[in-house]
Amino acid sequence: MISKIIFSSFFILLFACNNYAQLSDNKIVLTYEDTLRGSNGEYRKNWDVLQYNITVKPNYNSKSIEGNCAMQFMDNGATKMQIDLQEPMILDSVKDDNGFAYNFTRQKNVYWLFYRDPFSKRSITTGVKKIIFYFHGTPREAKRAPWDGGWIWKKDKNKNPWMTVACQGLGASVWYPCKDIQSDKPDSGAIVQIIVPDTLVGIANGRLIEKLKLNDGNTKYTWQVKNSINNYCIVPYIGKYVNFSEKYAGLNGNLDMNYWVMDYNLEKAKQQFLDAPKMMKAFEHWFGAFPFYEDGYQLIDAPHLGMEHQSAIAYGNGYKMGYNGNDLSGTSIGLKWDFIIVHESGHEWFANNICTKDIADMWVHEGFTCYSETLFTEYYYGKEDANKYLQGLRKNIQNDENIIGPYGVNKEGSGDMYYKGANMLHTIRQIVNNDEKFRAMLVEMNTTFHLKTVTTQEIENFISTKLGLNLSSIFNQYLRTTKIPTIQFKKEKKKLFYRWTNAVENLYLPVKITVNDSVKIINPTNEWQKIRVSKKTNLIKQVKVDANYFVEVNYLEYLTKN
Repeated sequence: MISKIIFSSFFILLFACNNYAQLSDNKIVLTYEDTLRGSNGEYRKNWDVLQYNITVKPNYNSKSIEGNCAMQFMDNGATKMQIDLQEPMILDSVKDDNGFAYNFTRQKNVYWLFYRDPFSKRSITTGVKKIIFYFHGTPREAKRAPWDGGWIWKKDKNKNPWMTVACQGLGASVWYPCKDIQSDKPDSGAIVQIIVPDTLVGIANGRLIEKLKLNDGNTKYTWQVKNSINNYCIVPYIGKYVNFSEKYAGLNGNLDMNYWVMDYNLEKAKQQFLDAPKMMKAFEHWFGAFPFYEDGYQLIDAPHLGMEHQSAIAYGNGYKMGYNGNDLSGTSIGLKWDFIIVHESGHEWFANNICTKDIADMWVHEGFTCYSETLFTEYYYGKEDANKYLQGLRKNIQNDENIIGPYGVNKEGSGDMYYKGANMLHTIRQIVNNDEKFRAMLVEMNTTFHLKTVTTQEIENFISTKLGLNLSSIFNQYLRTTKIPTIQFKKEKKKLFYRWTNAVENLYLPVKITVNDSVKIINPTNEWQKIRVSKKTNLIKQVKVDANYFVEVNYLEYLTKN
């Protein structure tokens, strides 16, 4: 997801404070409904989703939808099933392939489906099953997509209807019935059938497998994504689209890259979207092969800023460089490339390929993807610009609360998962001091966890193991506290003393410093340590910490005069 900042330099702080206030200003009061939504509870455990086949027909004038969702799943002995569908959407009926109708009751945003009665004479065997959910309603409308999400009902520049969905965090159950938890992605992907007026085009994830003109002035577009996919990434786009495409010669062969844009944006898009193959080249270098060659890559005009919908990236950056024409780093380096193309596509590796089981661990999605902006910059513009860009992002860090949120209740941690997460990764890279080893770790991570759901502990352990370092204290420092570790320096006679403050116990974070013209690696602890320096050393001017480490520095006054 895109970071929650700005549309002009004046509004950087205003928007940041407004967005992050949603996370921190009010004490979180957790409810039973939060636990139902965010945990793999009793009535989610005994069945595993294999595929969603969703048919949806929107009505632009009434801002309503109707449709059905055929869910194929592995039945491991399910009895009562938790089916998520948020108010005010309505579940009309539930049937199996043979037309058998199931009973259900509603509890706010959850429907309890009475799937198997252990005392019933009707025998139901375990194995692969399919149930069809019929639904209709007026889904929640997005107030400020993508952050405050829902269905989006807009008109394009020529007054044509333009519709889509943005629902990360809010959940896919805002518009269709599903098992709305990240830990159960449909193993065999999804099919999306969109019924729209003949004057419009329906687009979704993956590949178009059928376009069928109906007899009522509508056309049904059927799309299929074969790889497993997050619920919130399954999204229809409906508008007056035109298409152009290219084939990219990538690590796994030719990759189909399709671009769907408003007809009046076609020429602008052909120029702006040159950043897409550039992105692919850089990210295949840093992260390994694009994870979804089967499904292809799409970049789609959207009526909101952007979103990482797998194989169907939402693009709404106004055909400007940077973040809607601004640079989040304040260095102007971010104006050299299109932020939405780079950032949202980076999520194809981190969020869509490697996905966390619980959104409390979303730093894995956002920290790595935010860092992908730096790696893209380095690939094309060199290390100096990349380092400046990353260091410039630090001004957006709030240190309001921990990056890792509470588990099992569908709550994110701090928005610092973006910039602080990226700076933590860059700091780890400095400690490794071997770019090829660091890059190999990123590539192997995307291979090891290909299409898997993970915990933060799995990722932390993987990084430590592959880099041959015990990095647990660094993860604890940056992910589980709001503290920025601070190196204190003081001088006494001919000795320079240093130590950590504001640090977790036993923090292992060796840091590169320059004393006079001499480069040294120091490994501070919570206790004072010393190194010998020249009698004439001016401590304030001649001791410098490498700016690539995300630490703060505190120079104490001299204890004795020279």
